[in-house]
Order: sequence, then C-alpha cells, then structure tokens
Amino acid sequence: MPLDPAPARPPLDPVPPVRAAGPPAPPVRFWPVDDLPALDPDPFLDELLRDEPVTRVRLPYGAGWAWLVTRYEDVRFVTSDPRFSRAHVVGRDVTAMRPVPVASQTAGLQYMDPPRHTLLRRVVARAFTGGNMRRLRPLAERRAAELLDGMARAGAPADLVEHLHGPFPLAVLRDFLGVAEKDWHHWAATGEALLSAGAESRERAQEAAGATRALIAELLRSRRDDPGEDLAGVLAQAAATGEITDDEALSLAIAVQVSGGHAVRSNSASMMYALLTHPGHLDRLRREPDLLPRAVEELFRYVPHRNGVGIPRVATEDVEVRGRLIRAGDVVYNAYVAANRDPGTFPDPDALDFDREDAPHVAFGHGPHHCLAAVMARMEAEVMIGAVLSRFPGIRLAVAPAEVGFQLQGLIRGPRNLPVTW
Repeated sequence: MPLDPAPARPPLDPVPPVRAAGPPAPPVRFWPVDDLPALDPDPFLDELLRDEPVTRVRLPYGAGWAWLVTRYEDVRFVTSDPRFSRAHVVGRDVTAMRPVPVASQTAGLQYMDPPRHTLLRRVVARAFTGGNMRRLRPLAERRAAELLDGMARAGAPADLVEHLHGPFPLAVLRDFLGVAEKDWHHWAATGEALLSAGAESRERAQEAAGATRALIAELLRSRRDDPGEDLAGVLAQAAATGEITDDEALSLAIAVQVSGGHAVRSNSASMMYALLTHPGHLDRLRREPDLLPRAVEELFRYVPHRNGVGIPRVATEDVEVRGRLIRAGDVVYNAYVAANRDPGTFPDPDALDFDREDAPHVAFGHGPHHCLAAVMARMEAEVMIGAVLSRFPGIRLAVAPAEVGFQLQGLIRGPRNLPVTW
C-alpha cells in the first residue's frame, strides 16, 4: 500500500544572525544499532555519555546525519524546548533506523507540534481517565490470574512469555480499544509485523502498515454509532463531530496499539527477566509487596526498552546544547535509554536499586510528547509482576540466563521466551 503523500512542512522561522561557530562539530559516526545481549546497555551510548554527550551520527537508513543527545538534562531540554519541532521532520528524508516510519507522518500525533498536538492529546486523554483505569484494573487482574492458572495446569517448565507476557497486554489492550475478542488474533499479528518488518524491506513494512491501517479504520467506522468510553469510541466520536480528522483518529489508534501491545509485552518480560536474574530483589518483593509500585519505576529506568532511538526533531533556529551549536534545520535525536543510565543523574546507574531516590526516569519520554499510555503501562506491569509472585512464590529461571532468547532486529528489546519453573 503506498504511503500517504506528506504534507508541506511548516516554514522554518527566520534564521537569526550568524553567531560565533564555537568548537568544531564532532565527526559523523555510523551507528548500525546492532542487537545486544539480554539487557546489556549499548556500549556506543555508554561511550557517548562519558566522552561526547552531544555528537553526530548516521543511522542505517535515510539521508544525511543527525545530532544525538544522550545526557539526562540535555534530553529533557531538547524534548521540552519548542525550538525543536517534530512537525518539521515531515517530508524530509532523514537518517533513520528503518525505511518506513511506524507512525503516520501525515496525521500522526508523534509528528505534530502544539497547538494541534495539544488538541489531539486532549482527545486521547478522555480514554485514559482514572475511572477507565479503575475499570480496567480488576479485569486485568482476573485475566492475569486466568493465564497463570493455565500455566500451572501446563506444568513446569513453562514459557512465561507464551503464557503471560504475550497474551496479557493484548487482552488489556483489547478491552481498552474496544476490539471484539474474535478479531484480536489478526490484530496482534499485524501489530507485530508493523514493528519488525522494517528490518527486512520497505515493501514488507508498507504491507504491514497498510494491513494495520485497514483493520483500525474498520473498527472506527463501526463505532461511530456506538461510541462508548473505550478508545475506539472516544476517537470515533471526536472524528464524527469534526474535532479531529478520520486520519488523525486512525493514527492515534495505531500508536496506542503499537505501544500497548508489543511494547508492553517486551518491556514487562524484560522486567521479569531482570527480577529472575536478581533473586535478592525478587525475594524482597515477595516479602514487601507494598514496594511493588516503586520497584516498577526503577525497572522502567533500568530496562533498556528499545534499540537505538525513536522519532527525531528538527531545530527551528540556532540552539546551543552543552556547548554545541545546533543550527536551524539540523535533525536531532534523543537517546532516552542513555539518559536513564546517566551517572550524573543516577549514581551507580547499572545497579537495580529499589531504594533509589534520584530524578524520575524518562522511559516514557518527556515534554509534550510524554507517552499518554504511561498510566496503563504502569498498571499492567504491577499486575503482572504481583500476580506472578502471588501465584508462584518459588518461581525461577528454568535455564541459564544466557540461554534466554531475545528479539533480534526489532525496535523494541525483550525476551522472545522466558522458561521458568517453580
């Protein structure tokens, strides 16, 4: 399916008078973003954090080079300063990790700036209310218990990804989106393809994107006369009243499907792998169940939730970041996974520390594009980990840690399987 034509980019603000050039720009480095073992941090990002926190890179696809910002305070600055625009990325062939963007550039929340971005976030937030999360949590707890009962019946050893981390986020997302259970298996397959196909070919990526768009478009059409409180209903109603366009509703639903399915599965399985390879921490959670919300926050910081980087920004005027002059029109990436391991913000950053009282992590981003689904992702992680510890207090890995298989050539990192016994 051909990609939608990109709209014209908004014009850059007038370039201010030329300032002193400052130190020479760093060399452009090629960053292949190779697969890494288990939860190991990227050694390239570790090097940049230490020696060159604002540098220039070229990624496997696209044209040119981009700035890469890695330190915590710099990442928060770039992601919250309005002089760095997502909208100006649209229509540009920038250096990137995949040949086709996951999110639509023509109507995607991810490629908008305020004030339109603010309006769309306000629409989606209607589905992420406290009341909706309170409605979802008991459903999630029952589903987790059912899945773990099934694992107990299957007997040890069992694959925790197959029995819990795979089906559970999809069940929660099904309830949240408002998708009929009979249709969900096809939805899950297209969402998986959307995130993995980019490593294979542009044609495969376009095919996966087209299939996903078609499924969600049909769901939104079916909900126009029966909106309800779930996300599909909220988006269908907003589109029907003209508050947002049909394409915007479609893009918003796709974004939630991607982050709420594949990403939650992988991140939650990584969290459980971290606990199973830190038996002292696992035992402490068994003894102190009230520690779980705090432990989940530290796990979000500790787990490298993705490979490489996500969506870039473009500077709309000259901006200085840590002594480097980023000129108007330059592309800038932020490395959230590096910022979460910044030793200047998180002492002993490679340690899993449930008593950490450092700054808040940026696993869900920062600034206007902070992930709206963060509240649901936190709930799901707490439910899954709490259910496992309650149902299987003696759970442990059934294989050596090095034998656990992790996903390859994907955007999201995480175990493909997690063999456990109890």
